[in-house]
Amino acid sequence: MRIHTGEKPFKCDICKRSFSRNGDLTRHMRIHTGEKPFKCDVCKRSFSRNGDLTRHMRIHSGEKPFKCDVCKRSFSRNGDLTRHMRIHTGEKPFKCDICKRSFSRNGDITRHMRIHTGEKPLECDVCKRSFSRKGDLTRHMRIHTGEKPFKCNVCKRSFSLNSNLTTHIKIHIGENPFKCDICDQRFSRNHDLTRHMRIHTGEKSFKCDICKQGFITNGDLTTHMSIHTDE
Repeated sequence: MRIHTGEKPFKCDICKRSFSRNGDLTRHMRIHTGEKPFKCDVCKRSFSRNGDLTRHMRIHSGEKPFKCDVCKRSFSRNGDLTRHMRIHTGEKPFKCDICKRSFSRNGDITRHMRIHTGEKPLECDVCKRSFSRKGDLTRHMRIHTGEKPFKCNVCKRSFSLNSNLTTHIKIHIGENPFKCDICDQRFSRNHDLTRHMRIHTGEKSFKCDICKQGFITNGDLTTHMSIHTDE
């Protein structure tokens, strides 16, 4: 009857939150005590709620009882199925109060909000540079470790970024998607097209700090600097 009356006679002595059932209070108290009485027999990890242990055990058993009616993909947790269904429905229930952009997952809006707040909670242990996204930190760390996990299947050259590998592959397949509107010369990288366009525009964005002479490419400036170093 407490469901209908709203009566909650069981109160937490610590935070004063009230519950309609004693069992709910017992489970709540584990937040304060840190008690985790439900232990996994396989990996010995402990949980405060029996339901959490049940869901955890599916990692070991491989059981995936929640199936998508659209694409038949299965999931171990109902929450994962709920998030997956948004791919099919297009539902984006998490909206940014600042720019009104919507997201399908709460984690996505949390990361997005850092654009507005400028928060960068992920710090590089080596150089202390900070990042707003874990993926950005992971890519940055390759500068320090020298890791190049993306390998070309043709020439076996490795790259630290997948985007660099994608650009490199165009050399082998002969794809040059970036075209100069003036002379029709084509390039595999947008950066190369930008550099080429300076030939037509006469832009000389690389300037010598000593004599102020300008150059189209950084390489030309580097060559020029030897004049001053030899003096």
